[in-house]
Amino acid sequence: MKPKDFLALAERITNGYISTQQDLLDLLSTPPSQLPYLMAGANLIREKYFGPGIHICAIQNAKSGRCTEDCAFCSQSLYAKTNAPVYGFVGKDEIIKNINSLPQQIHRFSVVTSGRRLKKSDVEELAQAYLEANNNNVKFCASLGSLDKESLSILKEAGLSRYHHNLETAPSHFPNICTTHTFQERINTLKTAKELGLEICSGGIFGMGETDEQVVEFTLTLRELDVDAVPTNFLTPIQGTRLGHLNGLEATRCLKIISVLRYALPSKDIIICGGREQNLKDLHPLVFYAGASGIMTGNYLTTKGRNYEQDIYLLKALNLKPRDL
Repeated sequence: MKPKDFLALAERITNGYISTQQDLLDLLSTPPSQLPYLMAGANLIREKYFGPGIHICAIQNAKSGRCTEDCAFCSQSLYAKTNAPVYGFVGKDEIIKNINSLPQQIHRFSVVTSGRRLKKSDVEELAQAYLEANNNNVKFCASLGSLDKESLSILKEAGLSRYHHNLETAPSHFPNICTTHTFQERINTLKTAKELGLEICSGGIFGMGETDEQVVEFTLTLRELDVDAVPTNFLTPIQGTRLGHLNGLEATRCLKIISVLRYALPSKDIIICGGREQNLKDLHPLVFYAGASGIMTGNYLTTKGRNYEQDIYLLKALNLKPRDL
């Protein structure tokens, strides 16, 4: 593609054109010398739908370790040999404390638990935490595994507005990453949440050995599901997991993936989460110019992240700002 072609495609997308599989494959094969033009188009699309406002979210690891699933990337799996922390559900008091102490400009707070699904009694306690928390500046999310309709309904009635459940990777690559449950099970959970009127947040992890074709396959799957937000992670290989031997992605590869997501999902939040510091290194501020419209601030599940003050400073330096609630 010529430099002007990237902006031309971006402008067509802002006018309603839906990028094709071939469009996305062509974009993903952009040579390094043309990366600035690819990003310029992605940035144009982001500005069209979100302006300078950036979504900021944070999570709490509310139940850690001893997960029965064999996801190849996860340090919390029983199949991994890591030093990941192990503890049961932290309870409502700890969750309420965290909700009430959140900085004002964090838009969403997600409670995340390890395991195939959170048990019913813990779901009910989390719902009570939502009801008792005293923070009107934040919306509630949760990532609690393959919950059923009843449990999701309990949480929705208590104030949950968005459910997070990553697909992790393309359908064709998923069996290489996890064998203890199917890709379809993940799809079913998202559909159940959506049927109940919850927004759905679903993305995955890049850098797990997927091909360009699988990156695009994954992206189109997210588009077909009409997800509301795409948490975008880049693998941080952890010794003791099945993928611990891999190397992190090059920063330019990460920026290309973010840009392709934006060309494919123009109006959806693309939130950069785990691995942005480790994989993008000095280039990580460029995620916004590659089309990202949000970031996760603070620590991740078992790895360190940037603190809130650092991220707010970064946005100011880039003439961006936390999105209005």
